[in-house]
Amino acid sequence: MKKLLMTILMTAFCFTAYAGTQQDKMKACNADASKKTLMGDERKAFMRDCLAAKQERPLTSQQDKMKNCNADASKKMLKGDERKAYMKGCLSSK
Repeated sequence: MKKLLMTILMTAFCFTAYAGTQQDKMKACNADASKKTLMGDERKAFMRDCLAAKQERPLTSQQDKMKNCNADASKKMLKGDERKAYMKGCLSSK
C-alpha cells in the first residue's frame, strides 16, 4: 500500500514539474511572437514551431566528460571489458 501511495505521489510530482516547464515554454514563445508582432497564420505557425522545438540545456561537467570519453572510446574502437576499463579511467582522471 505504501509503495502504491509513493508511486502515485511521484507521478503527480512529475506531471506538475512537466506542466511547469510547458507553461514556461508557452510564456516564452508568446513573448517572442508578440515582439515580432506576428498575427494570424504566421503566429500559429511560429507558436507551433516554437513549442515543438527542444530546449537545449547545457551539459553538466559530468555529462561533458561522459560525452568526450565515449567519443574517445569509439575512436579507439574499444569493446566490452576494454571499453569499461577505459571509461572508468577516463571518467575518474578528468
